[in-house]
Amino acid sequence: MSSSAERDFVTAHLDDLHADLDAWLRIPSISADPAHAGDVAASAEWLAEALRRTGFPTVEIWETEGAPAVFAEWPSADQDAPVALVYGHHDVQPVDPLELWEHPPFEPTRVETPDGPELHARGAIDDKGNVAFHLLGMRAHLAATGRDTPAVTVKMIIEGEEESGSPFFADLLRSHADRLRCDVVVVSDTGMAAPDLPSAVTSMRGLADAEITLRGPAVDLHSGSFGGAVPNPLHALAELVASLHDADGKVTLPGFYDAVRPLSDRERELMGRVPFDEAAWLAGPAASRTTTGEAGFSTQERIGARPTAEVNGMWGGYQGPGHKTIIPAEAHAKITFRLVADQRPEEIGPMVRAWVEAHLPAGIEADVHVPAGGVAPCASDLDSPYMDALLSAIAQAWDTQADQVLFMKEGGSGPEADLAEQLGAPLVFLGAGLPTDRIHSPNERVLLPMLHRGAEATAHLWRELAGVRPPAR
Repeated sequence: MSSSAERDFVTAHLDDLHADLDAWLRIPSISADPAHAGDVAASAEWLAEALRRTGFPTVEIWETEGAPAVFAEWPSADQDAPVALVYGHHDVQPVDPLELWEHPPFEPTRVETPDGPELHARGAIDDKGNVAFHLLGMRAHLAATGRDTPAVTVKMIIEGEEESGSPFFADLLRSHADRLRCDVVVVSDTGMAAPDLPSAVTSMRGLADAEITLRGPAVDLHSGSFGGAVPNPLHALAELVASLHDADGKVTLPGFYDAVRPLSDRERELMGRVPFDEAAWLAGPAASRTTTGEAGFSTQERIGARPTAEVNGMWGGYQGPGHKTIIPAEAHAKITFRLVADQRPEEIGPMVRAWVEAHLPAGIEADVHVPAGGVAPCASDLDSPYMDALLSAIAQAWDTQADQVLFMKEGGSGPEADLAEQLGAPLVFLGAGLPTDRIHSPNERVLLPMLHRGAEATAHLWRELAGVRPPAR
């Protein structure tokens, strides 16, 4: 282990990071539940006060039609310094099913493990942990450089409804575009491959969804009197969903792959550098018996770099105790699509409707509801000077060389494409999460040494970015 002024400061002030995160995690800021709207507001207030305490001279809470966001800005004394905008979110997922939690989800609990100390709580990594390390990282940067202002102008936009789909985030970006103008966006809502594998996310998939309702008879019918003589919408739905993929695991929506940008040899080679124990992955975070998916691609490529379609729910008919001998009047399914580079979420709806129409049996009517919006995919420029600065910062925090930092593609989705499109700035990703952190699941955790290194990396990042000369603004 080497040392640096940034690391020394972080190490000496870990108790500050732990105390901040413990206090923040006790606020149940569940944006999807209207009953927790007050808690989401309290979470924004807590973060605003923490940023003021850190030294940010400008801190504001921006109200939206949904949940509040927090904006902060700390200008650099260097007039020509780049402007970096940190993105994250302060809302969290619901905790259901509560009985599966080993510790109360909003009572942060430290657990000692062979990998080091873990902190268990909802939001421990997604995304309060990833945001909280910036508080200590900024202090470490100033202490290490002896500056009164950061080496780059640092802005932060921490939204309050990412876990609810960020429905008003694009509007917020448009309405505050002048205040948010920047040269680079630093996304802190992702992670790394493993504790000892420093890595950088280079892309995130997009997302589109649809809900399908099939209708047969006008009312539920007696299955003895009418079964085998009238169409059953649950049978039709089962056949429809079964046709969503072909024998090679490809999505059968007409035109679904037309805009997909093929993986380059370079991308596949970079992804292949990330060590991946498929058996351990199945037995661990995947909790599955075997892999499946699109033929011709590795498991890593399927979950990070290829588009997918997944049935998230199916229901209809009687679901109570015992049995009820009916032909149901309706059947329903929810489907989501993960999208990759050059696909657009608004193009998925017409494809779903055409697919349903092509597979609809006689006597069954269909309603296809496709919510407006969706999430576009996004990617970093691997050759930009901002990426070089990020890799250097990560390498210093993990005691390696920049060319040894691995590249990952994130299978999940978020509003990062809105940031890139609305602000016209490139994206880089700095997060401290791990695939084993159980985000969105019971017993979410963060490995505390990852947060410690995240704080150090962000301290290095502001110094490294100061060496990048942005184009004239």
